[in-house]
Amino acid sequence: MKKYAFTILLALLPLLSVAAKPGYKITFVAEGNKDSVLYMGFYLAQYKFFSDTAYNNGKGKFVFEGDEELEPGLYYVTNNTDRFVEFVVYHEKQNFTLRTDNENWKLGMSSKGSRENEVFFNFNRANESLFQDMVSASKTMDSAEFHDVYVPAQRLRLDSVRLEFINRYPECMLSRMMMATKDVDVPRFDANGEPLSDRERYEWLMDHYFDNMPLDDPFILRTPKEVFYDRVMEYVDKRMNRMPPDMICPLLDSMIDRSKPAPNVYRWLILNMTNHFLQSKVMVYDEVYVHLVQRYFATGEVTGLEPSVIDEQIERATKWDRLLVGKVAPELVLFDTNHRAASLHHMPGRYTLLLFWSPTCGHCRDIIPAVYKVFERYVDSIGLSAFAILTEPDDQTIVKWKSFLAEHHMSHPYWVDLSGGEANVDWREVYDITTTPQIYLIDNRDHKFVAKKLSAEILEAVLQAIIKNNE
Repeated sequence: MKKYAFTILLALLPLLSVAAKPGYKITFVAEGNKDSVLYMGFYLAQYKFFSDTAYNNGKGKFVFEGDEELEPGLYYVTNNTDRFVEFVVYHEKQNFTLRTDNENWKLGMSSKGSRENEVFFNFNRANESLFQDMVSASKTMDSAEFHDVYVPAQRLRLDSVRLEFINRYPECMLSRMMMATKDVDVPRFDANGEPLSDRERYEWLMDHYFDNMPLDDPFILRTPKEVFYDRVMEYVDKRMNRMPPDMICPLLDSMIDRSKPAPNVYRWLILNMTNHFLQSKVMVYDEVYVHLVQRYFATGEVTGLEPSVIDEQIERATKWDRLLVGKVAPELVLFDTNHRAASLHHMPGRYTLLLFWSPTCGHCRDIIPAVYKVFERYVDSIGLSAFAILTEPDDQTIVKWKSFLAEHHMSHPYWVDLSGGEANVDWREVYDITTTPQIYLIDNRDHKFVAKKLSAEILEAVLQAIIKNNE
């Protein structure tokens, strides 16, 4: 069974490439270190990558250097076993030295030639000191007192340390990174002092969710997943949960457009939001995918991808646009098991199930019999029929198909089983059948799609909703 998705590496390649700039030279010194090689790496949304290696000069000195300047962000040095320390690359000449005590890389770090890293390392020491205090207290204090009194007080101290660094060094990457994880304060009253309703506060939050995150700064993409990726996905997966497409699309556009001054962030958001809604199981979110492709792919806003990849997305979105809930289902004429012609637009009853499936598909073998049982329960009460198309009409599969139908007692006058061999159109092309099963519900009055991406459970919920709405 195939699955829609951009190839991860394909989507990332444009983000890993940079224009030719002055190179970098980062010297890392850990006197007495015995590792023969150290690795430098960076964060990229939810991933981490190695980008360079350096070899020990015999005295614990390692030099990372390259001909192209590094993209701004949070980087790290590791021996890939038990040693790991982070450092900052941001708005400075990329020729500096990092030095550390080999016994404790994190607490012993200092920097020559990089103010950004001095600030970063000072914060790490202050943060680590508070953490070690908490570890010591956990060993000596009563459990209830530790959790109920000491821990909350220590968290307030940590917040105070963070606020101090943000206020003292507002232009530093550390401060901007910490601010990016800070939730916005949602107002309780409007400008006239009137209380805001829960809905108004929610709408304000959705409009201002990224006020503390510098989406327009390239460094934000190269931070740990908790800083950028998790918050973006929380916004999309949780905050937008159950929102209709006409509300989601403007919010996505606003988020993406904020990042336009940072081309790599802009490209990442376009690619990942498109891919996210491409793979969504929510039937109406196909409309979001179509919107994103039409706005950013079809207009040439996406760069750094092969033209064939862009064309593929545009072609798919064009197909999906005519298969959205509310659109008229393209007419199909096929032949049943007795070689009698059947028309999708001339099915009996009030609603028609349109199914594309094959007995050679593992998911179909589980889902189709369950859907048939739902069909049997509602065929009379709701006026239901089924237009079930075999997607692999070769001789061998047809034998398996008929055997499967008999085995599961799938025989009803209003359930029409059709071989996909002969048809009025190329139904694979028209309905973009690349995975199975695909199941739609169509209103026979106007032949419009009522629902899609149906399982047995979702189908039954939809049918119950229709019955309740008609009561």
